[in-house]
Amino acid sequence: MTSRNITIILFIALVTGTLIYARSVNINLPGNNQGFAPQQPIAFSHRLHGGDLQIDCLYCHTSADKSRHAGTPPASICMNCHRFVTAPWDQIKMEEQKALEEKRDMQIPISPELSKLYAAVGFDTEKMQYDEGSPGKPIEWVRVHSLPAFAYFDHRRHVNAGVICQQCHGPVQTMETVSQVSELSMGWCVNCHRDVNDGVLADLRRRHASTNCAACHY
Repeated sequence: MTSRNITIILFIALVTGTLIYARSVNINLPGNNQGFAPQQPIAFSHRLHGGDLQIDCLYCHTSADKSRHAGTPPASICMNCHRFVTAPWDQIKMEEQKALEEKRDMQIPISPELSKLYAAVGFDTEKMQYDEGSPGKPIEWVRVHSLPAFAYFDHRRHVNAGVICQQCHGPVQTMETVSQVSELSMGWCVNCHRDVNDGVLADLRRRHASTNCAACHY
């Protein structure tokens, strides 16, 4: 046996051993961030907004049906509601009751998390209007779902084909903090495409999902 053959065998054994070890200790392989749930700069509750209030995903992620990327919701969309809603309903009612008991004007309660939003957009909560002299600062959201650069994924193709957000992202409307539910690995994506073509996914029957390598790698 030549030294070249020995080197190849040792390399294969090393790779195989690494894969076995990774599975045994539950280490995510490269590109697989399943379970990743980072703390965000503002504790936004998808359970409250998407679940209890039933706000449609596309209301905030405005680009999901028009672009390759779903897009991070701009703070201006948040302000459509939170220009008027400054705290949870129970806090507002509590302050209202307290003001009646103390026979004084009601003070608008501001939740700590929403105060971060107001600082980001330069909103004066005393005047309840935008402060033209305040430049504000962008909210640095932490990305949860990310694919390798060599893989091409287009949100609009999937959304417009009838794929619901939960198919890939899991039951986001039940999550207080969003986490990556699915593997988002190549095998996971290919199996889903095969299920579509085999008619396993009833909502996507009569659709064709490509299993050609060039569809995602080009």
